[in-house]
Amino acid sequence: MNPLTNQPWIDALRGTVDSYRRMIDATVTQLSDAELRTRPAPGMNSVATILRHLGGNLQSRWTDFLTTDGEKPDRDRESEFLDWPGDRESLMAYFDAGWAALTSAISQLDDNNLGRTITIRGEPHTIPEALMRSVTHLTYHVGQISLIARTVHEGDWHWLTIAPGQSAEHNDRSWGTSESRGVFGKEEGGP
Repeated sequence: MNPLTNQPWIDALRGTVDSYRRMIDATVTQLSDAELRTRPAPGMNSVATILRHLGGNLQSRWTDFLTTDGEKPDRDRESEFLDWPGDRESLMAYFDAGWAALTSAISQLDDNNLGRTITIRGEPHTIPEALMRSVTHLTYHVGQISLIARTVHEGDWHWLTIAPGQSAEHNDRSWGTSESRGVFGKEEGGP
């Protein structure tokens, strides 16, 4: 791969991943501890459960990703869908460990390894394929987190995208800037 084409792709990937983290954080901070754990209906996951699953998935996929399979033998995927036994802080620490594995993997990308093949459950993936698989999995669950949070939350909601009825005002204020994407834009003070 040409180094002139890889860095913009890696930077775009990093920016996208960062924006989804901002959405997760902005959603979770609006929930009480009880709301974080509330399953909106039987058979559905709570926000806490999804965070637990993402933490386990990301740790498994991206820890030692260049040398080991992305499905680690010590991962207990089934337990990820049980209620979290600890407090909010321990849940977020677990999720953060998975997130750190993903962001560390992205920071290791360069022209020397981007074309390599890695495995997930024994299936070969190029690193870009594995990252796209992981990011689409992440975005699927971020959508669930947002929907479940809105369903279980009592009280006012701080909209993370354009609030209903506010499209024209939002466009007038943010047209041509990254703010037009709401929390998906660049972090304030960021690149």
